[in-house]
Amino acid sequence: MTQAAVPAVPTNPVTQYLRGFAVLKETRLEYWGLQVINLIDSAAYMSLTAIAVVFLSHDFGYSDVHAGYIFSAFTMGVTISLFFTGFLTDWLGIRRTLYISMLALLGLRVLMLVVALQPAFPYRSQIAAAALIAMAPFIAMGVTMYQAGNRRFTTDRSRGAGFNLWYLTMNAGFFVGSMSVDLVRKLLSLPNAYILVVGIVGSALCVVCTYVLVRNEEQLRGPDEPPAPAAAAARRGSPLEVAANVIREPVFWRFLVLVFLLLGVRAVFLYLHILWPKYWLRVIGPDAAIGTLQAVNPLLVAVGLIVLIPVLSRFSVYGMLTYGAIISALSLFVLAIPSYGLMTYYTSLACLLILTVGEVIWSPRLTEYTAAIAPKGQEGTYLGLSMIPWFAAKMTVSVLSGHMLNVWVPEYPAGEPILRDRLAAGEIPFWRTPSMLWLLLGAVALAGPIIALALRRWFTQGAHWAPRAEAAAH
Repeated sequence: MTQAAVPAVPTNPVTQYLRGFAVLKETRLEYWGLQVINLIDSAAYMSLTAIAVVFLSHDFGYSDVHAGYIFSAFTMGVTISLFFTGFLTDWLGIRRTLYISMLALLGLRVLMLVVALQPAFPYRSQIAAAALIAMAPFIAMGVTMYQAGNRRFTTDRSRGAGFNLWYLTMNAGFFVGSMSVDLVRKLLSLPNAYILVVGIVGSALCVVCTYVLVRNEEQLRGPDEPPAPAAAAARRGSPLEVAANVIREPVFWRFLVLVFLLLGVRAVFLYLHILWPKYWLRVIGPDAAIGTLQAVNPLLVAVGLIVLIPVLSRFSVYGMLTYGAIISALSLFVLAIPSYGLMTYYTSLACLLILTVGEVIWSPRLTEYTAAIAPKGQEGTYLGLSMIPWFAAKMTVSVLSGHMLNVWVPEYPAGEPILRDRLAAGEIPFWRTPSMLWLLLGAVALAGPIIALALRRWFTQGAHWAPRAEAAAH
């Protein structure tokens, strides 16, 4: 009598990671509809933010400093709105939140396009700035809606794979949105204003997809999952009371110090949108492929999540967090190598590669560290309070961005040699070149994770790691 052959289980971690998505077959139409909307909306979002500071200056006449202020107000608006849109999403529901956010973004993008194409439109610059800032709460509604929707439309068994696919899809959308910038500017040779068409069409498609694909908002449950538990009888206190209790705990202050130390690394992703586009246009030249360069990061993130995460998951959480942050910080030192013209493409691509490798290693681990260091039941509060220093950092970097450009990456009056040509002629001392800017920002970014690594024992005191992380740490 012969025994039935047992199917071989793949031992390759990448293969296992990809096979993990098979569990998503138990999700229903609404989950896949949400991912279609996620892809389109992410492309629409990135098509504008990839060019926003350049658009404000070149098309509406704002200086580097004032464009930085406006973009600062936009990013701060998104961050502030995130504190409130979660409650609003729960109240409105997934479907109505999608309709409101997408229709509002559609209207604001149309308004921005109209004033951009009408040079004689009264107060056009002020209207464009106001329209950009007004998008912030509706973008924040989308962020919280995706979190709620991904949870609502997956089962306990498929939830991890569901969020992984959402993150991959989001980065695919960012790649498409970034590439659309050069499609409009370089391939079609159209004014920057026409990049808004990508967002307008995207918002309209999202409304249609919501109507067709998102119909049932009930929580999806697997056949072996119990019904939703009744509300807990015990009163945990108001959010303010919970926050007050948290800040009395020494572990919270250790967590907050680590978040502060990593701000310099997290800020690099702000530079991608508020410093690098104008840096590329002035150091490479006015025809620089800024959209393609910005598309490198989301493309590599998507690839890295598939290739690196399954392998790296066997190492300790804190080690990946700190070493990954160090790798990302080192990317800025590549830009500190003096370059101009075509050479800057090579240094920028090398920088983006190193930055993304570090990001894939450390960024997911920050959430895992938070869950490990926070007392049970307070993980959400820790994540929420960690937004406060990040909010302050975003405000500071965005406000100072124009001043940094004025000092190290200036735009010279029309008819005079541009920065690229002056760098090629050796007319500018090193301490006033873009290389000096990246050297300073790199030093700030690198100092934080090095300190965090040196104080590893203090920062991991009392952490309750998941079994695989704990095993890897020893």
